[in-house]
Amino acid sequence: QDSSLPVGVFIWEVENGRDEDVEVSIMFSLQNGPGAKAAGSGGHWNEPFTFHKDGQRVAGVLLHHCPPVNPFTLAISAREKAGTEVTHVIAFDPTGLGGELWQDLLQDGRLDSPPGKSRLTEKGEVTAAAVCASCRVPAHGHKTLEFALAWDMPCVHFGSKEKLHLRRYTRFFGSKGDAAPALSHYALTHYEEWERKIEAWQNPILENSQLPSWYKSALFNELYFLTDGGTIWMEVPPDCCAEDLQGPAGAGLSHLLPVLREYGRFAYLEGQPGVLVLVALPVLMLGPFCLSFCCPSYMSCFVFSAAVTVVNEDVQPRQYLICGQTAQVKMKNVVPHDTGDPGDEPWQRVNAYLMHNTADWKDLNLKFVLQVYRDYYLTRDSLYLQDMWPVCQAVMESELKFDTDNDGLIENSGFADQTYDAWAVHGASAYCGGLWLAAVCMMCKMAEVLGDTEIQQKYVDILNKGKEAFERMLWNGKYYNYDSSGSDTSSSIMSDQCAGQWFLGACGLDQGDFEVFPKGHVLSALRTIFEKNVLGFAGGTMGAVNGMRPDGKPDTSSVQSNEVWVGVVYSLAATMIQEGMVEEGFRTAEGCYRTVWERLGMAFQTPEAYREKKVYRSLAYMRPLSIWSMQLALERRAGRAPAPAQLPQDHSHP
Repeated sequence: QDSSLPVGVFIWEVENGRDEDVEVSIMFSLQNGPGAKAAGSGGHWNEPFTFHKDGQRVAGVLLHHCPPVNPFTLAISAREKAGTEVTHVIAFDPTGLGGELWQDLLQDGRLDSPPGKSRLTEKGEVTAAAVCASCRVPAHGHKTLEFALAWDMPCVHFGSKEKLHLRRYTRFFGSKGDAAPALSHYALTHYEEWERKIEAWQNPILENSQLPSWYKSALFNELYFLTDGGTIWMEVPPDCCAEDLQGPAGAGLSHLLPVLREYGRFAYLEGQPGVLVLVALPVLMLGPFCLSFCCPSYMSCFVFSAAVTVVNEDVQPRQYLICGQTAQVKMKNVVPHDTGDPGDEPWQRVNAYLMHNTADWKDLNLKFVLQVYRDYYLTRDSLYLQDMWPVCQAVMESELKFDTDNDGLIENSGFADQTYDAWAVHGASAYCGGLWLAAVCMMCKMAEVLGDTEIQQKYVDILNKGKEAFERMLWNGKYYNYDSSGSDTSSSIMSDQCAGQWFLGACGLDQGDFEVFPKGHVLSALRTIFEKNVLGFAGGTMGAVNGMRPDGKPDTSSVQSNEVWVGVVYSLAATMIQEGMVEEGFRTAEGCYRTVWERLGMAFQTPEAYREKKVYRSLAYMRPLSIWSMQLALERRAGRAPAPAQLPQDHSHP
């Protein structure tokens, strides 16, 4: 409940070091709406409010912003208590110097607090309001002044305006658009509990003297994207059916409906400002380790929503930009690239990505299977696994068509048919081939857990063939070649070549009967990557370049091969830690942190990619959330892998 609330709290600790008492006033001002352009036809207005409950009183101003679509109310407020007075101004012009407002405040440290509502704004006119909290701080004493910001936009239309969506918090505070006072009061009376819980969660890491300070900063601060990444969390109406959610094909997944109703739909943008698709599924494999680790129910929202889209198809034709190919938007039993464009109607119309026909991508189906088992591993929710099992079988059956020679290993098709969507790959490949074998291994394990012996044997046979083919076609004695094409760059050293091993290790499937990649080969590949892609690139100070030639020069065959992808580097570091290369893992990841958060000044807007000199791409991207896989690897090595966080076992009703 509390994670869904649209609130912020600002706490001012005022200390008085003087020998006499001091009068202190702090003012909080806010504009009504996002600016003159959005003021539109006018009609916006403000009004004062007070909210009293359980002996606690909050006072402030409501700023009603009333566009034709998606109206909302902002609330600025402060907590009234003994010795603290709250005053306000309901309207002033924020486009000037604010002289009238300042004079009001400076006259006596209070605002005039006129009663009643402001007038409606004219077309194009902007208005603002202010709240002031005042108190007397005793000599050598201290006081606390507490402010809150709330924003109540309960009902949302996306760009198409076809469907009305309710935000998650409306389950607890209603959908009438009058919740801002209650939200403000709730935030100001609960923030201390939130602080205690946050500190209890963070302190075991922050107080661990064996972890470097930069890592602690990166681990917690990269979580900014969960709230600043265009995040939405919507309710699923209690009376909807599967067909309402995803068309006629969705009826076969009606057993998933209770879970969607319970958790809603949670999503964020792939990146901002330029990557306006919700939940890019090839990137989702890396990002939500933090969700699976800390908030498994959020992750269920992602995966269940994705499962509903898998069975659907959209036969509308679309021309794709890179190849000029025309194909249908969505194939049945193929995982979509994304859940849609917020400028259209996400979840209803998926695959907003226009560069390639992603039905031919080799990694999407595999990453869905990997995420399903990861979340089962972290939650031990057997009903979740049963729900996902038919979908996993469907997407893997669809994937089998890419094994064109029946050797147990899929082949890439000669174009950029995976998340590296500008880096062509042909034949067997370290990246997609490794993900394939990891997914096949997890199919074996899921079948074992569920007692499906026929499917288990099917994938055991595929795995045995595929492992032999992978080693024979790609292992060169030191590392796995980029692909088996024999081209000038097929022997490039890809920093992400052990992605399959990374996921297997994170899920406890890297030993004994489930060892897919020989340990000696994995360690040799990782040492080669550390030597060439990390230490051999920018003096070892910028992380791992995606592709490096054996002669120590970056692979410049594509725009992406000589980039550093921050999220990939964090997952590479996690793989190193899993395999006992802890010092090398931290050295690798530190290069990215120092580059982004210190040298480039991109704190809280970590880019997807950068090059050695002057070039970066796609600020504020979701993939760097993968740093939480480093923490999972560290805890697993220390014997403190997270205890299964049980999701509700009764999926029969909300």
